[in-house]
Amino acid sequence: MTDLSLRRRHLLAAAGILAAPLPALGQGTVIDITRARTDPIPIAIPDMAGGALGAQISRVIANNLRSSGLFRPVERAAFIQNAEAAAATPRFQDWRVIGATALVTGRVVESGGAFRVEFRLWDVLPEQQALGTAYNTTQANWRQIAHIISDDIYKRMLGEDGYFNTRVAYVSETGPRDRRVRRLALMDQDGENHRFLTDGRFQALTPRFHPNAQQIAFMSYERNEPRVYLFNLQSGHSEVLGSFGGMTLSPRFSPDGRSVVLSAMRGGDANIYLVDLGSRRERQLTSGGGLDVSPCFSPDGGQIVFNSDRGGDQQLYVMDAGGGGARRISFGNGRYATPVWSPRGDLIAFTRIARGQFAIGVMRPDGSGERILSEGWSMEAPTFAPNGRVLMFHRESQARGARGEGYSARLASIDIAGFNERPIPTPTDATDPSWSSLLG
Repeated sequence: MTDLSLRRRHLLAAAGILAAPLPALGQGTVIDITRARTDPIPIAIPDMAGGALGAQISRVIANNLRSSGLFRPVERAAFIQNAEAAAATPRFQDWRVIGATALVTGRVVESGGAFRVEFRLWDVLPEQQALGTAYNTTQANWRQIAHIISDDIYKRMLGEDGYFNTRVAYVSETGPRDRRVRRLALMDQDGENHRFLTDGRFQALTPRFHPNAQQIAFMSYERNEPRVYLFNLQSGHSEVLGSFGGMTLSPRFSPDGRSVVLSAMRGGDANIYLVDLGSRRERQLTSGGGLDVSPCFSPDGGQIVFNSDRGGDQQLYVMDAGGGGARRISFGNGRYATPVWSPRGDLIAFTRIARGQFAIGVMRPDGSGERILSEGWSMEAPTFAPNGRVLMFHRESQARGARGEGYSARLASIDIAGFNERPIPTPTDATDPSWSSLLG
């Protein structure tokens, strides 16, 4: 097992989860992600020994890995060795014959209300253990344990961090198309543990996570004044950000979490400002005619991408974090919007609108290598998973009639290579997703 970072140890401890390595017998195999896209890894995930909780954890792990499109969990009907026996000593020939190249075994042990979850990842062909970890926690955290184990497997097999132990903030939409109620909502990345953060009395838009995943910046129409607010997930309280005297919108946190970049309307123009969260001082970064909106920092904090109609049409621009040197990077047909920088720093995702069609795409930070990943009638607001390998966005259906009958808005995810597009379950219509960093 690789050492957990100090930050991850602190986060796990705060959640009541303590991790300890189990002895490993071998180093296992790392598989290239490009290969896994075309030939998903066949992995066997029998129920963990130890009762119903073990079975629940195993099934969440299987669902997570399957949803990535990079793993193919072997059908349980094909299993020969039972879960209890496999947890003790895997009989590797029984797993090879059904086509598994990797095997996950484990056990859940209860003691005085506490739970110890042991799991091992096996490389079936050389008959070696590739990874082994035990987590001590409470039953309330069982689903997070399943996500952490999924991330452990993803990283060990593919050599990159996973994204399963994360949350997604989004806007929940209900009601008729002409009278939508929009509330902030929060869920695990797989659609579970859903909860509403605001009550719907005031419209909420564009939630954006703080790097520590404990705070959300968003736009609200409270008191009929469209302004940016900060929502604290621990206290449940929100506060307005800044004193601009007009509309503020499209907030994003800086990579170090110490400031927020946003757009403010003054007169007929919108310019980009930086607000220091400690002092609450405001600094204007752009000026001149036009609408400069949707700013987003590069992961190193050195640059900001935004969209602007300063050149007559809505396009993407990149400028220095201090506000100088703005340069246009989008040159395709159509209008560009909602840019977001990949956590890896290698791509910028965007929405493009051309000839009545919407598209989600990516390009390099200099504007080269533009690729469209998905197209449709109405889709926008991409957000990256923390490993930069997957995007989430929302897709709308076309309404019919004067009151918008038949309209819906749902979340979807897609790999940055343009494969494995799939719906994300939400209890209501959903727009404007924002993916958190890893929770632990």
